[in-house]
Amino acid sequence: MSEPLLQAVNLHCERDTRTLFRQLSFSILPGTVTRVEGPNGSGKTTLLRMLAGLNDAWAGELRWCGAPIASQREEFLRNMLYLGHRPGIKPLLTPLENLRALMAGRRPSPDAVLRQALQGTGLAGFEDVPCRNLSAGQQRRVALARLLIADEPLWLLDEVFTAIDAEGVKALEALLQQRAAEGGAVMVTTHHDLALPGMHRLTLGAGEASDER
Repeated sequence: MSEPLLQAVNLHCERDTRTLFRQLSFSILPGTVTRVEGPNGSGKTTLLRMLAGLNDAWAGELRWCGAPIASQREEFLRNMLYLGHRPGIKPLLTPLENLRALMAGRRPSPDAVLRQALQGTGLAGFEDVPCRNLSAGQQRRVALARLLIADEPLWLLDEVFTAIDAEGVKALEALLQQRAAEGGAVMVTTHHDLALPGMHRLTLGAGEASDER
C-alpha cells in the first residue's frame, strides 16, 4: 500500500462552543478521491480550511508524507492546492489576468498555456472580457482553469461544482478521476451527487465522523 500523502490524527474542532468533530483520524492516499460529507454546519468547509492552513482553531496532528506538517509547513503548502467555495475572482480583471495572478505565486505560466486552460473550461472567446460581465458559472470556470495546469499532488476543493452546468459537471468529474489516475489525491466537498468509481467517503456530523473506504 502507498504511503499516505496526508494523515490526520485525533483532530478536534469546536465553533461557538459546539463540537464539530472530535478524535477524527483519516489518511489520504495517492491516487484517490475522497468526498467529505455531512449536513450543513457539520464542519466540512472548516476541515478543508484547517488542512489548507487557513484555520488554526483546532487540536490534533497533521502529517505530510509521514512527518508532522508543523515541521515542514512550506513544503506542504507547495504541494497542496486549495480552491474555496468562493471563486476568488477579481471582477475588474479578465479571466486571463485573473488566472495569471492566481498562478503567479505558484508556477508562472506563459499566456498561451493560460489561454488553453481557460478554453479547456469552456471560456473560449471570453479570455479578455472583464469578469464582472461574466455569469457566476463562468467566473467559477476561471478558478477551475487552475486545475488544468496544476501539478500539486494534493487538491482540496470546497464546493467546486457550485454554479456549474451539466456539461461542466461531467468535465470536472472526469478531471478529478484523471487526477487520481495520475497518482494525485483529491479531497472535495459538494452538494452535487458525486459518486466516482472507487471514491472514498469521509462523513462528518454531530461531533462524530466515519471514514469509509
